[in-house]
Amino acid sequence: MRYKSTRSSREAISASQAILEGLAPDGGLFVPEEIPSLPCSLEQLAAMDYREIAFEIMKLYLTDFTEEELRACIAAAYDGKFDAAEIVPLAKVEDVYFLELFHGPTIAFKDMALSILPHLMTTAMKKRGEGRETVILTATSGDTGKAALEGFAGVPGTRILVFYPKDGVSAIQRQQMITQRGDNTWVIGVEGNFDDCQSGVKAVFADEELAKRMEKAGLAFSSANSINIGRLVPQIVYYVYAYARLLREGEIEKGEPVNIAVPTGNFGNILAAWYARGMGLPVGRLLCASNENRVLCDFFATGAYDRRRPFILTDSPSMDILISSNLERLIYELTGCDPEQTASLMGMLSQEGWYQIDDGMRKRMEAFRGGFASQEESRREICRIFSECGYVMDTHTAVASAVYERYRRETGDSTKTLIASTASPYKFAPSILRAIKPDWEEQRGEMTELEWAFACVEELSRISGTEIPEAVRGLLGAPVRHERICSVSQMKRTVEEILGL
Repeated sequence: MRYKSTRSSREAISASQAILEGLAPDGGLFVPEEIPSLPCSLEQLAAMDYREIAFEIMKLYLTDFTEEELRACIAAAYDGKFDAAEIVPLAKVEDVYFLELFHGPTIAFKDMALSILPHLMTTAMKKRGEGRETVILTATSGDTGKAALEGFAGVPGTRILVFYPKDGVSAIQRQQMITQRGDNTWVIGVEGNFDDCQSGVKAVFADEELAKRMEKAGLAFSSANSINIGRLVPQIVYYVYAYARLLREGEIEKGEPVNIAVPTGNFGNILAAWYARGMGLPVGRLLCASNENRVLCDFFATGAYDRRRPFILTDSPSMDILISSNLERLIYELTGCDPEQTASLMGMLSQEGWYQIDDGMRKRMEAFRGGFASQEESRREICRIFSECGYVMDTHTAVASAVYERYRRETGDSTKTLIASTASPYKFAPSILRAIKPDWEEQRGEMTELEWAFACVEELSRISGTEIPEAVRGLLGAPVRHERICSVSQMKRTVEEILGL
């Protein structure tokens, strides 16, 4: 399997090289030359555990890794750091299946890929005889940052720099990042939103003069964002695993299609479901759920992607995004794998803030259905599910659940549905309690934002009867190690200062 850029016809490269580069030199994203078929029958997959399915899927994409190398990466990633033996539990609530992707060390779905990416990268470095030190440069809307920091902290031959919107993450998310240990980690708050952070990081990647200085200093940039193909491939695994588990437990018949609803920001998580569908997994509708930053919802309704709108801060901050980078990979496929047309559309988005796809491209994305839920609708959904079923979901999962419920009412589609549950409710405890127990806010008094967050964590544990995850409990009293703040215009200079360039 070779990988090509979405924006040029340059020679395709190996999986290990694509993982190390992260972003193509022309600014495009790496995509596989073809989407492979499932390697064995659904019944065979149903008999496997998570690690075995991970190997069967990932070996098709990472073909220059030996079996021994790939199995070692998988074993190191999906081990005791996950608090569920099955790695990804499935919770049946009413007649919907919540795919709980938050049982890793940072209690968010990003752990599913970022637990293995450092091992893939270090293996790729050895395979390629890479003598340079890898600098992981990442923008985060809240969850990617901590998961990447946790994955790369202390990994020899790497440094990691994470930029986050200083006023655009939850108190728990911020505390997770700024208390991160590891001499090779740096966390920087940006006076701007996530799109500003992401654009700033892309600009640093594209700076040719800086790249030359990096090479002279024995350094090379790479990315831990979902633009890295090493992030996307592991995400395909959990959709295949979920289907196989439903089949094994008799919840579905062989070949029976399932719908998948995903709370969507940067488009990587739902794109992985689309890849799984392309491999032959029986998937019906892909429900792309947005919050009030509904740029993706509007795109699937009209074919126009238009980021020229107000940026809204919500209770689901990881979805507060107006530039969904991974959508470029889908656009490339919709053009019939035409890099020139893809580059033209991405250029228009960058320069004019919007683009429109043609009717032929729209027809090719018929599997997708967009929807959005307001903050009030999401809060009502959290309250409804908790009061009726006793199940607590986080604010992002609630968006997907609310969108799905509306879709089902409007269409009458009774296809069995998976909802990607992307984070632990404990990461957003104040917002959860605002939905479940509105009068609880009166207890706040003079508490700081962080003190209030921990008070809400304790109360959420009490009323739900669930244990506080160690990832949250361990933050109590943890020393702050990262206090650097910069403006958007200072991001490049900040990188240079940290790297001594």
